Amino acid sequence: MSVWDALVGQDAAVAVLRGAVADPQAMTHAWLLTGPPGSGRSTAARAFAAALQCLEGGCGTCTACRTALAGTHADVTVVATQKVTISIEEVRGLIGVAQRSPSQGRWRVIIVEDADRMVERTSNVLLKAIEEPPPRTVWLLCAPSAEDVVVTIRSRSRALALRVPPVADVAALLVARDGVEPEIAEAAARAAQSHVGLARRLARDPAAREGRSRTLELAAGIRGVGDAVLVAADLVEVATAESRAATEDRDAAERTALLHTLGAGDGGPLPPTLRAQVRQLEEDQKRRATRALRDELDRAALDLLSLYRDVLVVQLGADVELVNPGQDVHRLAAESSPEQTVRRMDAIGEARTRLAGNVAPLLAMEAMAVALRPQV
Repeated sequence: MSVWDALVGQDAAVAVLRGAVADPQAMTHAWLLTGPPGSGRSTAARAFAAALQCLEGGCGTCTACRTALAGTHADVTVVATQKVTISIEEVRGLIGVAQRSPSQGRWRVIIVEDADRMVERTSNVLLKAIEEPPPRTVWLLCAPSAEDVVVTIRSRSRALALRVPPVADVAALLVARDGVEPEIAEAAARAAQSHVGLARRLARDPAAREGRSRTLELAAGIRGVGDAVLVAADLVEVATAESRAATEDRDAAERTALLHTLGAGDGGPLPPTLRAQVRQLEEDQKRRATRALRDELDRAALDLLSLYRDVLVVQLGADVELVNPGQDVHRLAAESSPEQTVRRMDAIGEARTRLAGNVAPLLAMEAMAVALRPQV
């Protein structure tokens, strides 16, 4: 067993990280781990942190490895925001942590899983800490691509790119780690386009597989503007319900815990001195809910992109495996031209850009759905 076992199809990246652990000359104070969603950026960062703390370079069984992977090691700090952006206050707190010497391990490791969610002002605050780091402190920044991080941080970090793992490797991981049936594992890995986390969700949750199929069927059934408006409303409604279900229980637990800490009863009027803290929690929860909704809609858009990618493959006669072989791919291919398919894919990409730019979700999805209707 090793801390690197969960990194699927990343042999080249693992070799670089192993080399840095073994050779001090190959080590640096700041790393930028990049790769597409599902490639394992966060997994790689945690495995690297564990290997740096382990006396054997990442055995996977010692206390240092287990606590680092679980996020409970005293000298490994992990920031994984569920909000739209990482706040400047969070980064200032990290800078304070970075100044401390390791208390138990060999390194003080700070992992920022969503470095692309720092606005420029926040990144500038972090820059000074990366430029002049204390000894035995290492920053591990994760982002989809190097261009998602400001150039000043990018130039002071060692970049390491992860690739999209092969479908077969992801399926094998699901079978070995989660006990999934091989056929289901392969279908989930292909539908998730090798996104390990999403593949695991699809493989283990029949409702998730049904929801994805329904999204594709709705889009494939758009025949006119009226259909498009109804489909957009349906997509937003489903995404809202799923995002609310994912955050509702946590929000209630956080509010109860805060009120208990403040010594206030739940349900009664709050003293004026406590209202600001409760209001801050509610604002944080609202930002988290906004991101959850965007993520759900973005996932639906990615599923639609995979559908029209398959349509284009059929139209061009490419010798490539389909992501969605069970859907109406051949019918859609026969009813449209490659040019129309590309325009549809562009419309889906534009919807994702609009969602990231804080456009009202329903408006963004309606514009996308209207563009998906057959052109006469």
